[in-house]
Amino acid sequence: MRSIAAMGRSEHTKGLLIAIAGVLILSPDALMVRLIDADIWSLLFWRCLLTALTTSLLLFLNYRSRFLQSFRAVGTAGLYSASTILLGSILFVNSLKQTAAANTLIILAATPVISSLFSYLFLKEKIARRTWLAIFCCFGGIVLIFSGSLSSGFLLGDFLALGATCMWATNLVILRSGKEVNMIPANVIGNLSVLPIALLCGAAPLQVSPQDASLLLLLGGLLLPVSFALITIAPRYLPAPEVSLILLIETILGPIWVWLVLHEIPESLTLVAGCLILTTLLIHTLLGMRAGKAA
Repeated sequence: MRSIAAMGRSEHTKGLLIAIAGVLILSPDALMVRLIDADIWSLLFWRCLLTALTTSLLLFLNYRSRFLQSFRAVGTAGLYSASTILLGSILFVNSLKQTAAANTLIILAATPVISSLFSYLFLKEKIARRTWLAIFCCFGGIVLIFSGSLSSGFLLGDFLALGATCMWATNLVILRSGKEVNMIPANVIGNLSVLPIALLCGAAPLQVSPQDASLLLLLGGLLLPVSFALITIAPRYLPAPEVSLILLIETILGPIWVWLVLHEIPESLTLVAGCLILTTLLIHTLLGMRAGKAA
């Protein structure tokens, strides 16, 4: 019995380390997007292409001869998932260029509760009372961010962030509906789908500066695919609510990196909204973990 308990603790610790590593690797994403001077569409082209190539390499190493079959296996649900990744990527990057990084990341933090709302609407899943309260509190925080942006000119960027949040939330619902299939290939399809749109919108991928190229290579070729892989693996060893809790670290670290490097200070209403949303998600996740242990 002791050996089983020790094994369980070891698996839990492994999951914690994997999830924390994934979040730490992901946390400079917003800063790097802000540091890249290339136009939006060239940035999106390389960000998505490099992410797709590295993720494909990881898939190939895992599946080998079944590599192509893994793409066929995602089916129609995978195509829907790829569509949300396509739109979400475009909205997210444009948001970071149009509003404060803290605004974008705090709005994105509401993805889990918006996903619960969409699950209720489209999958007819029941929502606990605590989740309804969390949904209302998070939307209240988003309204606070929007009200603060009326005078700062960030409103368009906030709406783009909300659109990206809805896309990520929709993707979570799609992943839940097809959870028996590995949907990572859908992520590759979604990222590759951005490329022709970026080119049609004026991307000049061969004209990026050497400095931008190095940042893009680091971001799309390493940070994004590795962090995505780690965050995807973590739930194998750790309950999903705990993974969600650890993901909140990125909402805190992301604006801190931007503040340290670019000296961008969030609006006071954004800070209030961030406290409201993060506290709500923290309490909601802890209550969910407690309910899961009691079941």
